[in-house]
Amino acid sequence: MIKNLIRTVLIGLSTIFVSVSSYADTKVQFALDWKFEGPSAPYFLAIDNGHFKAGGMDVEISPGKGSLNAIPKVATGAFPFGFADINSLIKFLDQNPGAPVTSVMMVYDKPPFAIIGRKSLGINGPADLEGSILGAPPPDGAWAQFPSFAKANGIDVGKIKVEPVGFPTREPMLAEGKVDSVTGFSFSSFLNLIRLGVPESDITTILMADYGLKLYGNAVIVNTDFAKDNPGVVKKFVAALGAGWKDAINDPKAAIASLVKRNPAADSALEQRRLELAIKANVLSDYVKANGMGGIEKSRFDAAIQQLAETYEYKNKPDAKLYYTDAYLPAGGVKLN
Repeated sequence: MIKNLIRTVLIGLSTIFVSVSSYADTKVQFALDWKFEGPSAPYFLAIDNGHFKAGGMDVEISPGKGSLNAIPKVATGAFPFGFADINSLIKFLDQNPGAPVTSVMMVYDKPPFAIIGRKSLGINGPADLEGSILGAPPPDGAWAQFPSFAKANGIDVGKIKVEPVGFPTREPMLAEGKVDSVTGFSFSSFLNLIRLGVPESDITTILMADYGLKLYGNAVIVNTDFAKDNPGVVKKFVAALGAGWKDAINDPKAAIASLVKRNPAADSALEQRRLELAIKANVLSDYVKANGMGGIEKSRFDAAIQQLAETYEYKNKPDAKLYYTDAYLPAGGVKLN
């Protein structure tokens, strides 16, 4: 009788433990590609507004040091989710066949790769680059795409004097007039110049995506082994991120407040402007307005993969299915309006 009583108590405790565990939030780590700046604010807003909590997730967000840092974190399984440039992902998968990582949600429908120049130095559009001095950090993502941009616009690169510059000296050299333009991310170089005292009216931002560059930008990536075992978590994670972006678009100030909680040293006004620039130029494109956030246009993606071959030699035959899937997106994409 005592044995039966003990057995009954143990079964009861086991049932209670399972019941409580089923309500525990799934801990999820998300690796960003860069520091806690304006464009990452929507992810923190998704936490503060309870979108991850509603999906049963307890999300921890970590800063990064570029896409080449974020992608291996996810591919090795150290992080289930990350945020990275899809062009870097394509190259990574080409160089590491079979690596368990892919993208599941496009965020930057237009990549921020840009040429930033000064009107007072004669830069008003792509044609003005010939005969000018262009400052470009050799490892810069925008500089890597410059040959494709030049080809699309009929620019003779031989008529441009390219000045190798460091990341810290890029905008200062442009502000001082030592170069006429620089390659960089649209929302970062623009604001850096303003902080250096260059009038907004004197700055020309040439977004490569508006001038023939078909490439996509940063996307949410996932470890495919994790996704296979946890498809529901991936779907809820993507939906929560989309809700965070929708909230941030509707209230950028609230998004920045969430960011500043994690990065108290951030300049609120500056980071809000950076977020708003990213939303306008990179996130809320005409395609996204019409089709929702997260998806891609197959014909454009195929063309982008081919265009990437102008600056990168594939080791293996490229396969679009390896780089992106919409299997975890809500039907019709994430609606932002």
